[in-house]
Amino acid sequence: MIDLYVEGSPAVFKVAMMLEECGMEWAAHHLAVGEGAQHTPEFRAISPNGKVPAIVDHAPADGGEPLAMFESGAILTYLAEKTGRFLPAGLRDRATAMQWLFWQSSGLSPLSGQAIHFIRYAPEETRAYGQLRYIGEVKRHWQVLDGQLKGREWIAGEYSIADMGCYGWVNIYDRFADSIDEYQDLKRWHAAIAAREPVKRAYEKVMGAKRADGPFDESLFQRSMFGEAAASRMGALASPRG
Repeated sequence: MIDLYVEGSPAVFKVAMMLEECGMEWAAHHLAVGEGAQHTPEFRAISPNGKVPAIVDHAPADGGEPLAMFESGAILTYLAEKTGRFLPAGLRDRATAMQWLFWQSSGLSPLSGQAIHFIRYAPEETRAYGQLRYIGEVKRHWQVLDGQLKGREWIAGEYSIADMGCYGWVNIYDRFADSIDEYQDLKRWHAAIAAREPVKRAYEKVMGAKRADGPFDESLFQRSMFGEAAASRMGALASPRG
């Protein structure tokens, strides 16, 4: 059994996709990050950085105590090695899969997160430049991935953790653009993954674990997500429920 700690983050969905694709037994546990649940000592023992996703594997391959892990790229690699699935065996395809997994961890993922911040949360006086900078970078990354997918069904030969890692962030394209029609190979790739039954189940299971929102405390949300100093500069905050 693997416990997966979840919120509605693209990084969470890629781990859920891997668990479903591998047919593993797992449970989704909602972590109310807007209420500060990520800062508790209990969760920090699992995820020292206080972020989701995080897992606890209750049956690690060494037969020892339950193993906690954080960082989605590391989790995907761990699960691929544990199951022997979705990481190419051949030297070159494996190298390709790993470099694109790291590409999304260091580029597509954080840049998308920054773009969302400047669309929804940043002080008004900083939004225009922040959106210009980060949405532009997100689209540049789409272009890079579109180029990798030309003449290829998947990123690294066979369907792999590289595809799962990138999909979660591409799947929120509508936050940055009306469509991804101009990136034809990226659009084809996205549609092929969206149609996979394990992917559908992963999204349904994560969303099902998220409990209904209670009364929204804007001040608590700001402090929990951005810290006291940043929260003091936030001003009017758009609702995070959109």
